[in-house]
Parts: sequence; structure tokens; C-alpha cells
Amino acid sequence: MSIALALDYGSVLIFALTGALAASPAQLDIVGFIFFASLTAVGGGTLRDLLLDRDPVFWMADPTPLGIAAAAAVLVFFTAHLLESRLKWLIWLDAAALAIAVAAGVAVARSMGASMPVVVVMGIATGTFGGLMRDVVANEVPLVLKQGELYVTTAFAGAGAALIAAAVLPHPLAPPLACIATTFALRAGSLLFGWSLPVYKSRPPRN
Repeated sequence: MSIALALDYGSVLIFALTGALAASPAQLDIVGFIFFASLTAVGGGTLRDLLLDRDPVFWMADPTPLGIAAAAAVLVFFTAHLLESRLKWLIWLDAAALAIAVAAGVAVARSMGASMPVVVVMGIATGTFGGLMRDVVANEVPLVLKQGELYVTTAFAGAGAALIAAAVLPHPLAPPLACIATTFALRAGSLLFGWSLPVYKSRPPRN
């Protein structure tokens, strides 16, 4: 199994768990849970593959990701009531999934010979789009748009760290590990310590 495929599987699993957790407040049936989990799990990778003109899309070439997402949804359907705070679990699982998915996007783009800017954009797209779709369908404010939190910034930094690691370290695991560590550390710092970048503040126009 390639590193890119292993990363895709890992991000699919964890993002699927977050999708199923997002379905629980709506008290959907098990098919609804599977829909939410699958949408979240493959959304970012699908956008990445379409933009890279990768034929076929990863889950169409091998439907294993759909099976992983369905299994995760069934697990959450029967166990979500045991969690003290489903929102807290969702946020931290999303942070882990984001880190792994950015690394997956970077790995796939690099394997296809994409330029450095494209590699960074594919990492960001893979990491953020599935969660964005999950939150929009659940009628929640997307985590990617939460004011005062680092999200897309962490994906950007993680993708950049992967490229730097690829340039200075010959080991094939160096880029994904650097990406995952950077992305998750920044996201965790934002959640725990309030790390953020300055935000735009509207001012009245000058006369």
C-alpha cells in the first residue's frame, strides 16, 4: 500500500466519524448517518482528484473508502450516546482528520508531478472541503469559517512543512509526518490556547 493511499484511508476513517457525529443531533436513521459520514469522508479527496484530473476518483477506483465510512457511521450510530460531549469529540477528531487529509492531498499531488503551489492548494482542499460540506449540510457554521480560530492556516502551514521536509530529508515518510505534526500542533494550539491571526475589522469609509 502506498503512503498516499494509507493517508487517504486514515483521513476517510476519522472524517467519517466526525460526519456521523454531526448527524447525531438531527436524530437521523442509520442511512442518514452513513450519508453524512460518506459525504464528509470523501468530499475533500473527490475535489482534489477532480481538480488534478485524476481518473478515476480514488473511491471509484477502489470502493474501500465507502466501506470504511459506512462502518464508522454504524459504530457512531450505536455508541454516540455514550460520549459525554459529542461536540468536543467532533472538534478534536476533525483536527486529526484535517492533519492526515492535508498530508494525503500533498502526497497525491506530488505523486502526479504537480508544481509546489498546486501541491499546497491540493493539500488545503483535501483537508478542508469534506468538513465544510459536513457543516453546511448539518446547517452549522463551518469550522473553517469560525472567527478567531486557525483552520485553513494550519492546512497551509502543514502543506508547506511537507514541501520543506521533502526538500531537506530523503526519507519518504518525512513529508507526511512533518505535515501531520505541523497541522495538528497548530490546530490544537488554536483550540487550547486561542492561537489566531489578526482578523479584518470593518471601518467606516473615509469621506
